[in-house]
Amino acid sequence: MNVGFIGLGVMGRPMALHLQRAGHTLFVWSRRPASAEGIPATLCASPAELGRRCEVVFTVVTACADVENICLGEAGLIEGLAPGTVVVDCSTIAPETARRIAARLGEKQIDMLDAPVSGGAQGAIDATLAIMAGGKAEVLARVQPLLECLGKRIVHVGPSGAGQVAKACNQMIMVAAIQASAEAMRLAAAAGVDCGKVRQALAGGSAASRVLDVMGGRMVSRDFSAGIEARLHHKDFGLLLDAARRCGSLTPVAAVVGQQLNALMAQGWGRDDTSSLLRVLESA
Repeated sequence: MNVGFIGLGVMGRPMALHLQRAGHTLFVWSRRPASAEGIPATLCASPAELGRRCEVVFTVVTACADVENICLGEAGLIEGLAPGTVVVDCSTIAPETARRIAARLGEKQIDMLDAPVSGGAQGAIDATLAIMAGGKAEVLARVQPLLECLGKRIVHVGPSGAGQVAKACNQMIMVAAIQASAEAMRLAAAAGVDCGKVRQALAGGSAASRVLDVMGGRMVSRDFSAGIEARLHHKDFGLLLDAARRCGSLTPVAAVVGQQLNALMAQGWGRDDTSSLLRVLESA
């Protein structure tokens, strides 16, 4: 297939390369052309040009406004994609933004899936991402072979926006677990107990988790270099807390974690790893 890709960052670059290695002809657009260096693909001058050349376009960028501009803005995908083509947005954005973009594209008979991913940079490199999709089931079936190049668990969650709701739930649980791990490591240190030994002990019991393994390990070694930049989790928490407010859903734990992320950002640690939540506790 002729496949387009927009968003060649830490996640997007390995995802695009997986699609190219699977035999698909790759077209890319980037605000910074240097980001496309080393990718065997045709570099397009605009999203509209990319759209004119592709059957399916993937996007994985940071913010709601970025996705909206790429899809609907001047020289956006909507100006180039033909009826029957598909946009697969793997970004993490607000559910209502995903629904709004899907509706506008649908007016041109262009289909859209909101298909955010979980698994981090390593999951993207290993093609083991979890993909949570919102949109029409028949559209997901059409692009399933492409998604299978990127991930191991692909779930149709529901209609447009449902994928983003699932991603909000994912972030809520994961970052709360990072905060809990930070509090546990802080308690151990304050009590004069070896944090590494505590983590080792917890890893064999009911508190064991991937978060304790990875993020707890960073806390023990005090390696706060970015595995996942905390500013991205801060952005995601703003989205999920707003979504919860719109639904009238109580999120007391998430609200507290959101405040801790605010404090992390205020300390200037946004481009460090989210395990820096430990440092927030230490600086209190």
